[in-house]
Amino acid sequence: MLSMILLPALLAPAQADNPPDLVAIQQTARQYIELNQQQMLDQFSDLLSIPNVASDLPNIRRNARHIVGLMESAGFDMQLLEVEGAPPVVFGELNAGAEQTVMVYVHYDGQPVQPELWSSDPWTPTLRTDLVERGGVTVPPEAPFDPEWRLFGRSAGDDKAPVIAIAHALAAMSRSGVQPSVNIKLFFDGEEEAGSPHLAQFLDRYEHLLGADLWLFCDGPVHQTRRLQLAYGVRGHVGFNLRVYGPLRPLHSGHYGNWAPNPIADLTHLLASMRGPDGRALIDGFYEQVRAPTPAELSALDRIPRVDITMRQELALGRTEIPEQRLERRLLEPALNFRGIQAGGTGEGSRNIILPSADASVEIRLVPDQTPAAIREAVERHIREQGYELVETEPTPEQRQAQPRLARIDWGDGYPAYRSDMTQPLVARLGQLMDEMTSGELVRLPTMGGSLPLYIIGERMGAPIVILPVANHDNNQHGRDENLRLQNLWDAVEIYAVVFALLGA
Repeated sequence: MLSMILLPALLAPAQADNPPDLVAIQQTARQYIELNQQQMLDQFSDLLSIPNVASDLPNIRRNARHIVGLMESAGFDMQLLEVEGAPPVVFGELNAGAEQTVMVYVHYDGQPVQPELWSSDPWTPTLRTDLVERGGVTVPPEAPFDPEWRLFGRSAGDDKAPVIAIAHALAAMSRSGVQPSVNIKLFFDGEEEAGSPHLAQFLDRYEHLLGADLWLFCDGPVHQTRRLQLAYGVRGHVGFNLRVYGPLRPLHSGHYGNWAPNPIADLTHLLASMRGPDGRALIDGFYEQVRAPTPAELSALDRIPRVDITMRQELALGRTEIPEQRLERRLLEPALNFRGIQAGGTGEGSRNIILPSADASVEIRLVPDQTPAAIREAVERHIREQGYELVETEPTPEQRQAQPRLARIDWGDGYPAYRSDMTQPLVARLGQLMDEMTSGELVRLPTMGGSLPLYIIGERMGAPIVILPVANHDNNQHGRDENLRLQNLWDAVEIYAVVFALLGA
């Protein structure tokens, strides 16, 4: 737990008459970080060591209880919010007597792991000098630390670091007698990586607790240049599994090849009809609802340093799909991606057969004002135009014989995109504050490439939402050897201290 802090000073009303100086807040945070790095890393390691896959409810609840203890020591009134069948939301409130309230969103669940792919146990946090593929070696987790060292473990980058950083930012402020300029609420989600299927229920049931003037999402990576960034939106998401059918049973490809339809060939032709080599969707109506970027968003885009060449080198890419368009501009467009194809085998697993079916998994990233319903209609219409009859369940032999081309689509739940107005007063104030903190090097990203359930919150709660990421861009989130660069954790403490101390001043 955190060291004892001066709760009476922390909880005193914010004094707007003499707001603290930005440089003084930064110095306070840096001095605190220098003296408390070992404690922060120990607490971070303790939190990372608790498995946190959303479906593992016993361990998810262990995480929730652990976080409650951390945040209570930081001065928050804490409780667990419950709806049936869901991991709890960890909710906290620190009333500073301020005029404005900020709701801080973090998710404490993580993606499932494949331990055999990791260089060390995903639930045993391991400190290394660098990424494994760059020759990083294991070092003892003992101060002093090189800020370039990285702590490896599931959810190190996505998304447990803000929990530790928020607690220590408030401890740093308290020890220097600095009071929050805003009331702070916490909404720590336990199933974001599972799609937050109960989020709407939580928002509806606990609406009386969740009022705020700004939702601050602490998730995602900083810019590839390591500059601090604010993101004002995310793309929406909808996905489906697609199956096409061939013969009723596997057939010898020598006896029946060139005669019986091959579902692998049919599937690849169907997928190719949906997406061109430049990445653009070929489905009629796919772009019909797309909202054009505003002048403010395009202006912000122009001020972002270009990373295309650097990222091509880092990822060993010989090309990008539309070379004349920079990465951030492509994020303002919807995307149709193929997540996987499953049929037959390759190498030693290959067989000389024509299969009864072939499967693909497809995801679509949406932008304002696209809706999952409209995209679903466009996709299904396109598949029918390619000569397919659609079914919702496995077809009978009679159905298979009656139709020359048969396909099944199983849709997942989806949600629309979200994008905040950069000019809204509190949103603009946050941008101004981060600009001052970074000496004008803040990256303002109109839309992140990933998807978060911001639309659900924006629709129900009405407050603007801004994303303030703190993790390194190469943190391997969702994959093997997920990690957090130590300097990103130290920076996060400083960032939150500045926001809490000055946003409402």
